[in-house]
Parts: sequence; C-alpha cells; structure tokens
Amino acid sequence: MKHKPICCALALAMASLSTAEATTLDDVRARGYVKCGVGYDVPGFSASDDRGRWAGLDVETCRAVAAAVFGDPDKVRFTALQSKVRFTALQSGEVDLLVRQTTWTLKRDTVLGFKFTGVNFYDGTGFMLRKSLGVSNARQLAGASICITAGTTTELAVADWFRNRNMTYEPVTFEKADEAIRVYESGRCDAYASYLGGAAGHRLKFAHPQDHIFLPEIISKEPCGPVVRQGDDQWFNIVRWVLFAMVDAEELGITSGNAWEMRGSNNPKIRHLLGLEGDFGVGLGLDNDWAYNIIKTVGNYGEVFARTLGPDTPIGLPRGLNRLWTEGGVMYAPPIR
Repeated sequence: MKHKPICCALALAMASLSTAEATTLDDVRARGYVKCGVGYDVPGFSASDDRGRWAGLDVETCRAVAAAVFGDPDKVRFTALQSKVRFTALQSGEVDLLVRQTTWTLKRDTVLGFKFTGVNFYDGTGFMLRKSLGVSNARQLAGASICITAGTTTELAVADWFRNRNMTYEPVTFEKADEAIRVYESGRCDAYASYLGGAAGHRLKFAHPQDHIFLPEIISKEPCGPVVRQGDDQWFNIVRWVLFAMVDAEELGITSGNAWEMRGSNNPKIRHLLGLEGDFGVGLGLDNDWAYNIIKTVGNYGEVFARTLGPDTPIGLPRGLNRLWTEGGVMYAPPIR
C-alpha cells in the first residue's frame, strides 16, 4: 500500500481542520446578531440616548452589516469601547468588528493581527480652543498645554507636528476621551487635540459650545473605518462590501426611499447591486439581495452622513473629502459585477 508523503498528509489534515472551523459568519448567524464595538459617547458617530437607542455614522455602519447578514438592521448589539481596550476586545472575540473612529495605519493593518475593510470617514487631527485666547493658527500654540487621549494616533500626530517645527508643548494625556474633553472644558488645558469629526460632536455637550473654535490646520491624515480580525477572509469581504454597496448606491441614485422602485430599472449596474441579476451574494455567503436590504433599511452613504453628521444636524459637518469622487471627494467604491 502506498502512503502519501508526510507533508501532503499534513497539508490535507490542515485543510480539513480549516474547513471544519466555524467562521465569524457562522458564529454571528448561530448567535442571531452582530456584536459591534463602537466609540464611547461620540455624538455623530456613536452615542446612545437615555432609552439605550444608538445613533451615529459608525452605528449605522454596524446596522448595515446586520442588514446584509440578516435582512434586519436591528440584529446588532453595541459595546462602547475606550481607545485603550478597543483592540483587545476585537482580538478576544468580545466583538465581531470594530467601527470606532479608528485610523487605518500600517502597524494596525499588519503586525497587530487586524484588517481594515475600508474607510467610512476621512478625518484629520486638529486643535480646538477657546475664542478668548485669541489664537488664529497652530504655530501660536508653542508652549501650550494640550489635552490628548493616550494611545491614539492623535497623540503621535501632535508629537510629530511639534517636533518637526522645533516647538515645545505640554501634553496632558488621559486614558479616556471623555476625561480629556472634560478637563479641557474645565480650563486646565489651553487646547484639545483630536479627530475633528469627533471633537465637533464633543463640543455639542459643552455648556457654551459657541465659545470654542477649531484652528484651520489639519495636521494628519486619519482615514477611519471598520476593523476585523485577520484570518477570516469571508467576514472581511462582507464588511468591506457593505461599505462599497452604500457608496455605490449613492452614486447610482438608489436611496432607502426609492430602492423598491429601482428594482424595475434596466440599468445592469443597478440590477447587479440590488441582486436582480448575477449571483453576487454567493461569494460572500449571503443572499443575493444583501445590498438591497442595506439600502432599503439603512440607506446609502450620503443618506447616513446627512442624518448623522451633515449640515442639517446639530454637528453640522460639511461632506468635504467624504463627498463622492464624482463630486470632488474621495469616496469611491469598486463596481459590483
């Protein structure tokens, strides 16, 4: 009797073991909901009201994943995570994905064991301070005390910016963002450094938000988006294409209000996205109407931005870089075909 070489037998055994292991999608379906890690009380991105209802851009991204998997955006449970523990929670399996104003960097995308699936908000680090200080640009912050959340890319960006200009400053660091913002508001720091999107949300909670301004300088690139664990390509692809579907839907003019009517379109791009032609759910392990379920129940990217962060919300952020590529922004998604 001939025996297979040990190396081949081992390879077959490992392949069999890999096939038998449950994927994240299997776990999510068996559990009946998605576990999503979000930010801790960041208006516009992830915040809950006194009835426990969550809202924000990152929250809607999580709901879109649930809509793709279950056809129901409410089949998701949120865990508010501080910066220091967010990656531990993802690595341990406490959450299935992290959508928490987390910047895509080389180290995080390689050696830490995570994969960024895309960008749901292009942000940047900036400085907030009181109008009464009379400061109009960041170069006037030499020697200033600056409140910062420890262990964030903001901390590194501020250090690099001051060092590159041979300027000194006094970093006042905190493990929790809400501590840093509270101390800044109390007057113990001259300025607060953070992602501009999140800082704009925090400012809403101040007693006198109109007394605080942002300096014009944006000192770093902070592309933020969903993060998953390495090693599960199927789950990575699902979360990635959820983002792409929302962007493609906006570009094609498909909204939560007209998604049903758009099913009658003869445009092949629309028919592919809505699951009417082609088996584009098969490769993801989902039903072919996965994207339709997202758009119908959550909306396209533009709709979500408008109701969570846009000019008509209390935060009032312009789309800026987050406009579609066809409108001068950088939001761009591959086609579904």
